[in-house]
Parts: sequence; structure tokens; C-alpha cells
Amino acid sequence: MYKILRKKVLNSNTTLMVVDAPHVARKCRPGQFIILRVDAEGERIPLTIADYDRKTGEITIIFQAAGASTQQLSELPEGGVIHDFVGPLGQPSELEGLKKVAVVGGGLGCAIAYPQAKALYEMGAEVDLIAGFRSQDLLILEDEMRAASTRLHVVTDDGSNGRKALVTQVLKELIDAGNSYDAVIAIGPMIMMKFVCETTRPYGIKTIVSMNATMVDGTGMCGCCRLTVGGETKFACVDGPDFDGHLIDFDESMRRSAMYKAQERAAMAHHECNLHKMEVK
Repeated sequence: MYKILRKKVLNSNTTLMVVDAPHVARKCRPGQFIILRVDAEGERIPLTIADYDRKTGEITIIFQAAGASTQQLSELPEGGVIHDFVGPLGQPSELEGLKKVAVVGGGLGCAIAYPQAKALYEMGAEVDLIAGFRSQDLLILEDEMRAASTRLHVVTDDGSNGRKALVTQVLKELIDAGNSYDAVIAIGPMIMMKFVCETTRPYGIKTIVSMNATMVDGTGMCGCCRLTVGGETKFACVDGPDFDGHLIDFDESMRRSAMYKAQERAAMAHHECNLHKMEVK
């Protein structure tokens, strides 16, 4: 059992948990993930490690209650326990040698972009962190991202915080202003990552994306995170989750991800129905 040391609601559907998992904290690196099960009957949930502290043995995870299992996870109290918490899994991000980087996060992807930016900043790199959200109400980790970057650029779709713009617009302006980046790291919705890659392609800037959102089982056996990279079949959970974004067939990956929406909605409806029955009793 793994104790939830701290719990914080970041916005209406996003929760931060700090979990006591010293065996994971000792070895994890930015870009890797864990797999948890809420209880003995629960499904496996892969979540990217948002932060870690090797001294205290703490692992931070940030997640949205997007389905029945993550909803169940969000209902656990501070001081409660998670049944299984396994990791670190996946290949760590390759950050060595990068001196100037633009890190682009979109929505919940900022929770994964943050540890990348933090690691680079602590290594002495110059980091432009571009964080995009639909609105102020959905903004997370603003103070943490500011402390983990040389410059933080916050944009929102409606202009309620920072600048009203798209992350790709800010990125192009920074490149055109003469910023010579060793790499661009993009983490967020697949459509956002696709257009970040299209923005950097004409400039020949190495662009790394995280395909963590496609993972289900986390071991490569289920095949759900299968994707095409440079004409070859890869699996996000064992070969990634980081890949060269210029080589990914994003359209194929987006079609594959959409296949599970109906099952996710059905599972959430069943969970809510069971909750309602409990409340009636």
C-alpha cells in the first residue's frame, strides 16, 4: 500500500497527489511514468511522474478525472492509500547537452512539461517555457513553472490569463526573433504537438514529443499505444514515451485514440450510477 501524503485540487477536474514511494523516487528521471491501481480489482493507470524528491521518497502525480478509474483515484482522501504504485517505467528523456530549449505545454501536458523544464533549468540550460490553457480556470502550476524556467510565456484561448494566443504562435515568434534552440519539447494534446512539429519543421529544429496519453496497459502487451515513427511500429510505453515528433504519424495516432472514447464514457456513466446508488442508501 502507498500512502497519499498530500492532496491538492488544482482546478475543477485536475488533482495533484504526493505519494510515499521511495523505491520509485530513488531511480526515476524526467519523462518516466508509474502504473498504479486504486484497489486490488482496479484497472492499471499509467501516469507520468510530475515531480519527485529522492531525499523524502515522494512522488508527485497530476491527473484529470477523465474516466471511471481516475475519478475513483480522485476520490481517495489525503492519508488514504493506493493499492499498487509501480515504476519508474519507460525511457527517460534525453536532456544531456541541451543548452537552449523551448518547452511547450498544453493543458494537463504542462504537468509533464514542468519536470522537463525543471531538469533542464537545474542543469544550467536556458529555458523558454510556453504554457497554454483554454482559460484561467484551468491554469495549473504557474508558480512552479515560473521557477523552473528562464522565461515563462502563459497563453490562454480567451485571454483570461497572460496573452490571448496559441502556443505555436508564441513559439514561431521566439524563433523568428533569433532564438536558436537546440531542441523544442512539446507535451499536450496530440493536435497541439502535431502543429508544434509543423511549426519547427521548416527551421530544422529537433522537436521531441511525449506520447504518454496513448498508453493504457503500460507494458506493450495491449498494443493500444502502438504508433508509427519514421515508418516503423513503436510502442509509447516501452520505446518512449518521448519520440522525434517530425517522424510521428499523428493522424494515425489521433484516430487510434478516438477509438476508446465510447468505452471511457460508458465506464464513467457506470461509476456515476454506482455512486448515486450508494448515496441513495
